[in-house]
Order: sequence, then C-alpha cells, then structure tokens
Amino acid sequence: MDSVIFILIILVASVLQTSTGFGFSILATPFLLLLFEPSEAIQINLILSLIISCALISKIRKDIDFGILKRFVIGSTIGLPLGIIVFLSLDMTKLKLGISLIIFLLTVLLIFKFRMNQSKNRDLVVGGLSGSLTTSIGMPGPPILLYFSGTDTQKERLRGTTLAFYLFIYSMSLLIQVVFAGTNPTVWLSSGYALPLVLVGLFLGQRLFKKINQRLFRIFTYIILLFTAIYLLSENWSV
Repeated sequence: MDSVIFILIILVASVLQTSTGFGFSILATPFLLLLFEPSEAIQINLILSLIISCALISKIRKDIDFGILKRFVIGSTIGLPLGIIVFLSLDMTKLKLGISLIIFLLTVLLIFKFRMNQSKNRDLVVGGLSGSLTTSIGMPGPPILLYFSGTDTQKERLRGTTLAFYLFIYSMSLLIQVVFAGTNPTVWLSSGYALPLVLVGLFLGQRLFKKINQRLFRIFTYIILLFTAIYLLSENWSV
C-alpha cells in the first residue's frame, strides 16, 4: 500500500509542478511525511523538485522575469539559514500546524479577491519567506504562489519565474539540509525509484499546461492551497 501511495504522490505532484510552476512540494511534502521521517521526506522532495526545475528551465526561459528573480534570490539568502535553524530546533508537527493555518488564512483572502501591488521590497520579503520555508519544511511555493496570485500575474510569467527561482532555492536547500541535518541511503534510493514517475509527470504536465486558461489556473491555485491547508490542519490540530 505504501508503494501505491508513493507512486500516486509523485505522479500527481509532478504533473502539477510541470503544468502550473508550483504544486510538487505543496502537495508531495505533507504526504511524504506519512511515509518517511521529516528529513527524508524533505530531502526527497528537494531532489525531485530540483530535477523537474532542471528539466524545464530551457523551455520556460522566455517567461522569466529576471528582475523579480534576482530579488527573490537576494531575499532567500537571509531566509535559507533561518529555515534550517527552525528545522533543527522546533517540533515538526507544530511547525506544520502553524504553516497550515497561514496557508488557509491567506487562501481565504485570495478567494475574497485580496490583491496587492508588486514591489521590489515585497519581492525581497517573499524571497526570504520562501527560502526559510524551503530549508525548514521543503515547501517554497506558498509565499510565491500567494504573492503572484494576489498581483494577477499571468500563468506563463508565474511558472517561468517560480521554476527559475526553484532551481536556485532547491539546490541551496538540499546542500544545507545534507550538511546540517545529514542524509541516508533511503533518500537517494527513493528518489531514484521516483525518477521514472517524474518523467511521466513532466510529459503529462506539459500537455496540460497548454490547455489551462487563466481562470482555470486560478481555480487550481485555490484548490491546491485549501487542500494542503485542510489536510495539515486535520493531521495536526490535536497537537
């Protein structure tokens, strides 16, 4: 049963990541935590997300906003070390509970048409939050997704800029995780087993991306965020 769950997690998350520019870590990490230890789940997510970003970067280069990307990277250099400190010092269940509450509240704001203006300072803040979430729980997507959705960013620009940023953030986070939290063969063997599923997800996700309009894209955003928040809340509310 665990093998079936693992296959479904990786395949569905890969399709979402490829078609939307987000989704793998947001969807995969909570469920991988059911099958693996926290550090293992996070590192598997980081490895596979990095592979997806590498595979897609040449296809989405024209959609990247390099100004925003640069500020995201600068902001993340502060968030990355803070995130690993959080990971090593706080209880993972309580951390997930706090994150789920934030995701849920911000998603409600988006559904009720919350909007913000994109600015250079906000780019830095979002990059910092994303960096801290990546090294702490392996989920850089929520701050960027909520930020871009709140500014009515086109789906092509969102996917291109986030995937380019992920290429940096996942590489650095994986290095930091391995150095400070350690790693083991389970992480690398499981990632190897998942690679064929990721390749299938890449193919299906690319086809799906061409068929998603902006309105459907926004609905996808809300569904994924709400699903993740409600799932984490239901798993950890008793803590």
